[in-house]
Amino acid sequence: MQMGLPILYSYFRSSCSWRVRIALALKGIAYNQVPVNLLKDGGQQHSAEYKTLNPMQQVPTLKIDGITISQSVSYLIHLNHHSKLLCGQESLCSISSPRAPDLCIREQMVFVTTRTILPEVRNSIYKVDLAPYPTIMRINKALLELEAFKVSHPARQPDTPAELRA
Repeated sequence: MQMGLPILYSYFRSSCSWRVRIALALKGIAYNQVPVNLLKDGGQQHSAEYKTLNPMQQVPTLKIDGITISQSVSYLIHLNHHSKLLCGQESLCSISSPRAPDLCIREQMVFVTTRTILPEVRNSIYKVDLAPYPTIMRINKALLELEAFKVSHPARQPDTPAELRA
């Protein structure tokens, strides 16, 4: 069994890493973060040490409750099972599709059960004009006002380069 805080191996601008940071922040779960730079040295996720931790050589990887999880949707399932991250009796199958965002609002907690709109919108901003989608932009703006989304933002991570910090 793992002792101490959970450990999140992540990269500051990975949308999958951001999803996990959001979930941990929403649940108030403190954790230690280990940066895995996807660009440095040919990608630190390809190192022998990291490959032992995560054979898929992807981020994020979360060590929590004595187990190692290497898929962001699996983290959400694990956190839901142990700390009721998702609302009520909501089916976990709703988080399996990255294309079907489903807002969950309960007791003043907002969480997007799929892959979270926020990281996906951030990635889309560079490739797609989202002006024709005012609802998505409104949800994105509202989520950015929540503390859990602020502290987990890529511009506020320990491995964020100085020129990209908020």
